[in-house]
Amino acid sequence: MTELEKLEAGLEYCYDDAAVSARKETAIIQCRKYNAIDDTDYDAQYAQLKEMLGSVGEKVWIAKTFSCDNGKNIYIGNNFTGNFNLTILDIREVYIGDNVMIGPGTLITTVGHPLSPMGRRKHLAFAKPVHIGNDVWIGGNVTILPGVTIGNNVVVAAGAVVTKDIPDNCVVGGVPARKIKDIENDTEE
Repeated sequence: MTELEKLEAGLEYCYDDAAVSARKETAIIQCRKYNAIDDTDYDAQYAQLKEMLGSVGEKVWIAKTFSCDNGKNIYIGNNFTGNFNLTILDIREVYIGDNVMIGPGTLITTVGHPLSPMGRRKHLAFAKPVHIGNDVWIGGNVTILPGVTIGNNVVVAAGAVVTKDIPDNCVVGGVPARKIKDIENDTEE
């Protein structure tokens, strides 16, 4: 198998493989284009997001500076706000639902590395998709780790590190993030 085939199969892969690196280089160029657009030219920003990401719903905005590893693995629903300094390491897929807000300085990562020092010396990595539901508010400086699913109507408190799945209708916070309380979903009749 090629390193890209290993990556896409969820196996360990070499992160500095030429084909893997080419994806990152393309993303760097696309992010540079996005971040160079005038801050008040929302139409140009939206057009660039549509070009560089896997899919983009309506009313989607990401503040500067935005960084990603691929771009084409990011799927954003409608009515999305990503605040300043958002980083999405989308080696694998990141699915973001409708009505999602992400605070400044947040990292969503689908990539991790082996605990073994020999594995790290060999530049090995693994990648797992991330899923974020509808009506989610992610506070500032949150980190979301590979393979996590965040349910619908969830608030992730500022500074939290999300290491495992989060159920619907709750507030989580802390390091690692833990459920703090349930919240009502007032969008249902």
